[in-house]
Amino acid sequence: MLNTGTLRFLRQLAANNNKPWLDAHRADYETARADFEQLVTRILEKMTPLEPALGTQRAKDCMFRIYRDVRFSKDKTPYKAHFSAYFSKGGRKYPGAGYYLHIEPGKSFVAGGMWMPEAPLLRAVRQEIDYNLEEFEGIIKNKPFAQYFKKLSGDTLKTLPKGYTADNPAIEYLKMKSFIAEHPFADKEVLDKDFLKKYLRIVTAMQPLVDFLNRGLD
Repeated sequence: MLNTGTLRFLRQLAANNNKPWLDAHRADYETARADFEQLVTRILEKMTPLEPALGTQRAKDCMFRIYRDVRFSKDKTPYKAHFSAYFSKGGRKYPGAGYYLHIEPGKSFVAGGMWMPEAPLLRAVRQEIDYNLEEFEGIIKNKPFAQYFKKLSGDTLKTLPKGYTADNPAIEYLKMKSFIAEHPFADKEVLDKDFLKKYLRIVTAMQPLVDFLNRGLD
């Protein structure tokens, strides 16, 4: 679980997203960040049985910086009003599938899968789905998965992917450019003492999807 002060800080940051304010509240930021880092550390410990490679990682290998890259954005606010981390066998920069945690007042969620992979990896994933459609559908229609995720989300092609025809039984999946399963958390869930247990149940349900998507990379 997180402390209430962590969500309070993020709420205040969203309302005062500028450098002078953060400089004046640097101690509050450090306290909130340390609280999130502690949660990430506990998650790494508990998720290691699902992904052994996590056992060699530290929280900093998974956590994203709070500073925004504003070079090519119309939104010039300097900071993210959330904390986030990515859990995968290769850390936060791993190009394959993994598990993402997003903590933001009123907008927290856990997600798993693969977001906008590069073309060679996307082709490999599509081939895996095409060759193993029954297995893939079995994963996303399995009761533990369907309990937390209504469907896969992500941008899709408006045209057919190269090399596939409209009558392919997997065509709706093959048109996808991302493969994401997402489950929201209310603030009270994030602050609940059993949050970690619930989080672990959810990522366990999405593990078969993550493993399937990573075959293309492996």
